[in-house]
Amino acid sequence: MAHVISDSCTMCGSCKDACPVEAISEGDQKFTIDADKCVDCGACVGECPVGAISPA
Repeated sequence: MAHVISDSCTMCGSCKDACPVEAISEGDQKFTIDADKCVDCGACVGECPVGAISPA
């Protein structure tokens, strides 16, 4: 199951840099996670300074 990024995302890009499979991309209001690419490793969760990423 892929992780999701909430509206509290500050667009810092830390999660994108941490993703080993490049499943995270910049959206209009926040970064988004492509569920088809996400391998549920959780690497992005620990990198988010505002805790905006959680399991779906």
